[in-house]
Amino acid sequence: MTDSPLAALGAGLPVLAAPMAGGPTTPALVVAAARAGGLGFLPGGYRTAEALAEQIAEVRPTGVGFGVNLFAPNPVPVDPEAFGRYARAVAPDALAHGVDVLAAGVVEDDDQWAEKIELLLSGPVPVVSFTFGVPDAPVVAALRAAGTLVVQTVTSPAEARLAAEAGVDALAVQASAAGGHSGTLTPRHTPEPVPLPDLVAQVRHAVPLPLVAAGGVATPEAVAEALRAGAEAVMVGTALLLADEAGTSRPHRAALSDPAREGTVVTRAFTGRPARALRNGFTDRHTDAAPLGYPALHHLTSPMRKAATAADDAELINLWAGTGYREATAEPAGQILRRLASGL
Repeated sequence: MTDSPLAALGAGLPVLAAPMAGGPTTPALVVAAARAGGLGFLPGGYRTAEALAEQIAEVRPTGVGFGVNLFAPNPVPVDPEAFGRYARAVAPDALAHGVDVLAAGVVEDDDQWAEKIELLLSGPVPVVSFTFGVPDAPVVAALRAAGTLVVQTVTSPAEARLAAEAGVDALAVQASAAGGHSGTLTPRHTPEPVPLPDLVAQVRHAVPLPLVAAGGVATPEAVAEALRAGAEAVMVGTALLLADEAGTSRPHRAALSDPAREGTVVTRAFTGRPARALRNGFTDRHTDAAPLGYPALHHLTSPMRKAATAADDAELINLWAGTGYREATAEPAGQILRRLASGL
């Protein structure tokens, strides 16, 4: 990484900590990643601009390099009739925890996009990454002018070309094995299961930008393979879900460690966008019927998921996990990242 823009931020370890929205990525995890020699990203998704500002304020005084990830607007409007049918389908599950989803209307929002961009321009951070959509070129230019390195998540060579045209500095190349949401720009189509090294090589051929590889990386061998394919660093998320500093919920932690869990599934059932999670009762019952519709389905199921989490009910929550989840270990984050880099 000697010639990488990430190296200029002090990231000498080529294993970075991914932004995991919804609780798993904490300021403590971001700081631990940096102190191990890598870099961590605060997740701005599903968080108010004010709450994001508080987390930035918690990390900034430590003096470490860090990033912030935002969900760029790329809405998938839900069909009202399909939304109604789905709400009725999931209503019994929600009522099990006292949540009436039938009383909820369709909520379409942009996750406080303008407010968060203003926050990051008025108080620049070292790195900003984007997922779900590519920001307009003037937004990218403004962030770069403020001294921020701009990274775009892509899932194909075509998306990489769009990001390059927008003027970003680097790309996070995400394979379909990744846990949580796919960063695809076309969520109506689930990305093909291209192995990460192959996807990195394809994107490397398409654009000359620095690449960070992500998706299913859970062993030192996988790290080395992604770097050999042309990435300058890898980004891991699932491997850190059990880390001491992670804010992963108790039922999510228990599910990750449960030998009876039978693999992962890509589902729209929780948010209306494709995302990879451990199979549970909710995914089994609703994956096939879930309509496209983001963020409408996220807002529909969010109260149920929060109530189920509080009740330690892992069958009704989004157990985001990549295909390498069995490799996750409960230990300090820095130890995990250094071990993943041990084969280099």
